[in-house]
Amino acid sequence: MITCDFEKRGDSGLSEYLYSSIKKQIIDGTLPADKKLPSKRALAEHLGVSVITVQNAYWQLISEGYIYSFERKGFFVTDISCEPSAVHEAVTDAGREAEFRQNGSTAVIPNDKIVHEYFADFRSSATSFEKFPFSLWSRVMRSVLQQSDERLLKSPPSAGVPELRESIASYLRSFRAMDVSPEQIVIGAGTESIYNMIVQLLGRDKLYAVENPGYRKIFSVLELNGASCVPVSIDSQGIMPEQLEASGASIAHVSPLHHFPTGIVIPVRRRRELLSWALHADGRYIIEDDYDSEFRFTGKPLQTLQSADKDGRVIYVNTFSKTLSPSYRISYMVLPLQLAAAFRKKLEFCACPVSVFEQYALAEFMRRGYYEKHIIRMKNYYRTLRNNLISALEASPIADMAQIHEKDAGLHFLLNVNFSASGREIQNRLQSQDINIPLLADFFYQPASDNAFFSGADNTFVLNYSGIKKERISEAVRRIVSAFSFPGGT
Repeated sequence: MITCDFEKRGDSGLSEYLYSSIKKQIIDGTLPADKKLPSKRALAEHLGVSVITVQNAYWQLISEGYIYSFERKGFFVTDISCEPSAVHEAVTDAGREAEFRQNGSTAVIPNDKIVHEYFADFRSSATSFEKFPFSLWSRVMRSVLQQSDERLLKSPPSAGVPELRESIASYLRSFRAMDVSPEQIVIGAGTESIYNMIVQLLGRDKLYAVENPGYRKIFSVLELNGASCVPVSIDSQGIMPEQLEASGASIAHVSPLHHFPTGIVIPVRRRRELLSWALHADGRYIIEDDYDSEFRFTGKPLQTLQSADKDGRVIYVNTFSKTLSPSYRISYMVLPLQLAAAFRKKLEFCACPVSVFEQYALAEFMRRGYYEKHIIRMKNYYRTLRNNLISALEASPIADMAQIHEKDAGLHFLLNVNFSASGREIQNRLQSQDINIPLLADFFYQPASDNAFFSGADNTFVLNYSGIKKERISEAVRRIVSAFSFPGGT
């Protein structure tokens, strides 16, 4: 069992000191590689601290790569002495993925957080550095500072400063046709913060359903916050209501407008079935993850599930990390009216984790119309980037054996290749070419072969192109082709 003498912590908080102690024991070898760590509850009882204290320490260690987790198996020590090719693979969200798997392909060195930069990384959700509106952002920040307002020095309300909540509500009304009030909006410091608040609000005693396949970080974050999770299969129309009902879950996490990684858009009938499921029993809610819906390249924006919800059962979640930058750790949720009241009653004592200055700056950025203009520019940029990549693939020697799915929404698409070699073998060849592309099968909680709707998942690649440099597209496609051993490949 891990030991930690809190009497020596000085001015450090409990979580910070526990994190530092475990980190030291990993570095000096006291905790060897792949050793299973105690559960959060067991370690909390052993050390005489709260589960939250252990949870926060574990979360920091996971974020920095010192430990990794497996669903329903626990937490394990990362081998920090490995060569890059043998280090545990981080399934990343712009380098911040909370979950680590032993897949031996991504060069992450947890000891100093050095991440290998691939020639082309189609796993990363990074955004274009060149397209960030630095000049406009600097202008807004100077304007906010010049106001010399005492509000900048005050602790923010638990839900965030009113000005930012009003700006978000105005944006959602104008551009997403969502009739919401600022009182329903809660600001958080990234996805992790938002889901932490959701679990605290709805309860750790609830069972949370997540889509399978799906964005595996959600499972990890919910579980890290003490919630029990269950994967529920999706079909060609999204999460399956009958399996959701059979799962016994009270909360369902879905991404109806552009599912990751399949790109599926849940049709109206299935949405109604989900809303009906939520009404079937007291205490059921749907978490609607709308993470990249701004980047829909054809037609009008689709109606959110929140807009169709007339009974207050949908919690809408979105983030600015996709539209501005992953380093910009501001997310938000829109709560049904009854949950917004419950939030104020239950969590009002907590200060909003986002700095007041950043909140006022973002509010001003949106108020001046810069945010909407920036999204339009980014949509045009990503549309061109996507078209160039797809055109290069369609003109390549693998075009006859490849199918591209979901071309018109979001920042990723699927590439299914009918080839004699296995997808995993091709993936390894790509790694040797300094190209990082995940397989659709990587996003399943059970073997992909168990789901009849995605029988080709082992030979389907997920290409997230948001961080790809356009001048590298031609060479990246050449290296992809060479992984299939075509003439002219290396």
